[in-house]
Order: sequence, then C-alpha cells, then structure tokens
Amino acid sequence: MKVDLKSMNRKELEKLQADVKKALLNVQSKERREARKAAEKAAAKFGFSLNELTAGAKPGPKPKKAKQKKAGPKAAPKYANPADKAQTWTGKGRQPNWYRAEVAKGTVPVTMEI
Repeated sequence: MKVDLKSMNRKELEKLQADVKKALLNVQSKERREARKAAEKAAAKFGFSLNELTAGAKPGPKPKKAKQKKAGPKAAPKYANPADKAQTWTGKGRQPNWYRAEVAKGTVPVTMEI
C-alpha cells in the first residue's frame, strides 16, 4: 500500500500517525503473546512451567544515576582586607585582587581570628 504523503493535509497526516501508533502497539502485544507461548512451550519441553523458571529471576540492572557533588561546609575566612574588613578570603581558590595588591606592596594581609 503506497500512501502519497505530499498530497495529504495536516489533519490527515496526524490521523495517519495515530493509526500507525495504534497498529504498532497491536503488533507489539501480539508478538509478546507469541513469545510468551513459545517460552512456555520451551519450558514445558524440559518439564517446567514458565512461572517456575521466572519466579526467582532478578530483574535486570537498574540504570545508574549520576552522582551529584555534595556542597561541603563553607570554610571560615582566613584573611581580611586591611582597608575594608568586610572583604575576606578563605585562603582557598583564586586570590582576590585586594590580596594580590597587598602582597605586591610587600604588606602581609591581616589574618583573621578563628
């Protein structure tokens, strides 16, 4: 059966798409029934029922979830800007500009009390 898709309008194409999805589901369920019958027949050949063989079976492995990094506790500030005590730095990560400027001047930035 050849269908001319170019001559169909949007509504007809959507109807065709819905019909195809429905037909695929019907074929899938029919194939599943046939596969189950074949499996039952194969199990019966060896003297088992399909339920006996699948009762202890474990399901397949679960897909692994991506681990998220946990944010640890914030580090306490270690240095403070002598000109503005509100500007602090923990001593970790990139050095702030005020810290670099103090070091370039040759002064030691104020160490905070812990």
